[in-house]
Amino acid sequence: MAAAVGSVATLANEPGEDAFRKLFRFYRQSRPGTADFGGVIDFSADHAAHGTGPGAHKVVTSQLNVSSVSEHDARRAGLQPISKWQAYGLKGYPGYQWHWVKQCLKLYSQKPNVCNLDKHMTKEETQDLWEQSKEFLRFKEVNKRRPRSLLEKLRWVTLGYHYNWDSKCFLTVLKTEAIQEVSSGNYFQFKGLPWPCYKREKYSADHYTPFPSDLAFLSEQVAAACGFQGFRAEAGILNYYRLDSTLGIHVDRSELDHSKPLLSFSFGQSAIFLLGGLQRDETPTAMFMHSGDIMIMSGFSRLLNHAVPRVLPNPEGEGLPHCLEAPLPAVLPRDSMIEPCSVEDWQVCASYLKTARVNMTVRQVLATDQNFPLEPIEDKKRDITTESFRHLDDQHTQVKRARINPDS
Repeated sequence: MAAAVGSVATLANEPGEDAFRKLFRFYRQSRPGTADFGGVIDFSADHAAHGTGPGAHKVVTSQLNVSSVSEHDARRAGLQPISKWQAYGLKGYPGYQWHWVKQCLKLYSQKPNVCNLDKHMTKEETQDLWEQSKEFLRFKEVNKRRPRSLLEKLRWVTLGYHYNWDSKCFLTVLKTEAIQEVSSGNYFQFKGLPWPCYKREKYSADHYTPFPSDLAFLSEQVAAACGFQGFRAEAGILNYYRLDSTLGIHVDRSELDHSKPLLSFSFGQSAIFLLGGLQRDETPTAMFMHSGDIMIMSGFSRLLNHAVPRVLPNPEGEGLPHCLEAPLPAVLPRDSMIEPCSVEDWQVCASYLKTARVNMTVRQVLATDQNFPLEPIEDKKRDITTESFRHLDDQHTQVKRARINPDS
């Protein structure tokens, strides 16, 4: 631990760099297998439950609402019985995985869902990424010099209410002294100006496709177990990480109802997740996110800065985490939401995950009986500028582009 903290302390500050950015850069540049990772909390290790190891003073055991999810419903969603779940929280911040990996790669990537490739390819070219990629992935070991398949170029997919990366536009007014938020954040009143300045929402009623029923059911069971009965899965963002990908520092605030949690499911290679505070000058806490881990951001933590500075290859070489070696059970509930994974599909998914991580985040966008606000017609004479966003980025991308910063 001391070695890791010392390494961070000796890292020279860049001009204007805050505490979060400094730690993000430290883990982005750190070396696997060294003391650099000594300060990262590992919830999968035995010491997490016994109060020892890195960051142990921050880790607390969380109680689950065991009676809210039946063992049968847990099995339908491909989850272990809730009695076997282990849940942890952090002080200071008030099953079966193959089915979900296959859904992210084979089903959820299909139209009408939206993905990053849509901006560079026609609808016909992105119609079925799985079919176009599966043979490349099945024989990846044979031909390592081949070009990347379309699935390997996939960076994000949106579900339900589709997150609009380009819509966050603000009317720009020079020399304003203060901004007052009015009407639940739907528009801003600039000090000294008579008119309100509207912002566009990241979600809209007319940019929606049906949310996958199996993922909605999984999310509802997990939310209920954590005390959020009545949670509705309305929007999802799937992030597809390569080993050199990162996710920039951001806050998920575009949903209109922040009282509901954000659910995050991780599969494949491990990652370092940084959870900070309301301001970026607060030093974040580093923790590992392993395959099968579920993170719930709710209450105070719902609007905290967070990021992924590093995806880590399997320490045992190019391979899969042990938890992904377990096959689906021979017998599933008759009304199960999960399906067996064929040998061919398993080969494609396994080949992909040897050098990748997939993350599903699920959100409720609207409160009960809430509707999207009407968007006013903007005055063409006023200067409108668009924020830049941080996209899931690869270190070796030929064309430099902004990284995804979903909300901040």
